[in-house]
Amino acid sequence: MESTDLIISICLGIGLAVAAGFRVFLPILILSAAAYFEVIPLSESWQWMGSLTAIITLGIATVVEIFGYYIPWFDNLLDAIAIPLAAVAGTAVMVATVSDLNPVITWALAIIAGGGTAAAIKGNASALRLTSSATTGGMANPIVATVETGTSTVMSIAAIFVPVIAFFLVLLIFFGIYRFYKKLRKKKPPTI
Repeated sequence: MESTDLIISICLGIGLAVAAGFRVFLPILILSAAAYFEVIPLSESWQWMGSLTAIITLGIATVVEIFGYYIPWFDNLLDAIAIPLAAVAGTAVMVATVSDLNPVITWALAIIAGGGTAAAIKGNASALRLTSSATTGGMANPIVATVETGTSTVMSIAAIFVPVIAFFLVLLIFFGIYRFYKKLRKKKPPTI
């Protein structure tokens, strides 16, 4: 694999991993559809993801997940299992898009860059949802859910069609998270 192709596939994987941090199944569905329509190649052992069966199955899971975030009790259930699922999804999209590397390097990259990125995003999204529930009594949660779904969609599409731009969006998202926590830390009153 050429170094340019490798960089693009890593950017693609990281972009999809961030999208998986917002919605677990949506980026995998978009990746599956892109593979089905031969927009992007998948690594050899992940060709099944580009099948019609995978698209239908992932489509159903995506619809259940998206609408589940609008049902308060289901929303809480999804948040309880979402971080490990996001880590698995982030790892999977990274492994599926990066090929022609030593398997040890591929899996290390997938677990750290894919799974770690997705888990970090999902953890922050869950904290935002918890804050929204605590401060608005859950009234703002549908807005948060809509923004998360929109962000996941945009990140997934950007990762598929312009992976390098998606990588810069990832950096922008992490910078925004950093700024938010830095600002939050300044507001804490001193303890005596």
